[in-house]
Amino acid sequence: MTDLQPLDNPVRIGVLLFPGFQALDAFGPLDCINILSRTSNVTLSLLSHTLDPVSTKYSETPGTTGQEVVPTHTYEAPPPLDVLLIPGGRGSRGSGPIVLAAIRFIKDTYPSLKYLITVCTGSGLAARAGVLDGKRATTNKMAWKDMVALGPEVEWIPHARWVTDGNIWTSSGVSAGIDVTLAWIGRVFGEEKAKMIAEGIEYTRHEDPNYDPFAELYGL
Repeated sequence: MTDLQPLDNPVRIGVLLFPGFQALDAFGPLDCINILSRTSNVTLSLLSHTLDPVSTKYSETPGTTGQEVVPTHTYEAPPPLDVLLIPGGRGSRGSGPIVLAAIRFIKDTYPSLKYLITVCTGSGLAARAGVLDGKRATTNKMAWKDMVALGPEVEWIPHARWVTDGNIWTSSGVSAGIDVTLAWIGRVFGEEKAKMIAEGIEYTRHEDPNYDPFAELYGL
């Protein structure tokens, strides 16, 4: 099929991180990639604006918890990448310098990528970078109105667990990141590997990209 891109060996995968990223948006796909690496030659890079640990906490509100992840590379000195995965989260909003740095990195990096994958409101960052213009895409349904406003030139698809348009894969909210990652793995590495990973993590996949009860829940 024409949308299957030739990949390097190893396949070089990067995950974009920013303060306040949603944990499962990143960790769900990361676990799938970690297991994939047992049988396929892939490398993994974690990219952020600095090499300081990046927290999932969006604010310093007392009583909130979060986890920190240590990046391997900065936006200023990234490795070559075939695939970039963009999680969402509350930290993806606004126009502070950290968010703008992430948007610039997406814009600058996309032309050299073989695939771009977004999870949840990560599609909002991609939309602001202009890489979704003229493309079909989806996003978190709870945040639908806010995300759609960020990409007026995007053909937003309200009823979708994930959407594929060329080399861009966008998914709905949070847990949908696991489904889009498994679908992408099945497309690129073979369905048997995607099936093996899903069974290994005891995850019941949604294999229909049009499955989306949350669109109905939020009146879309």
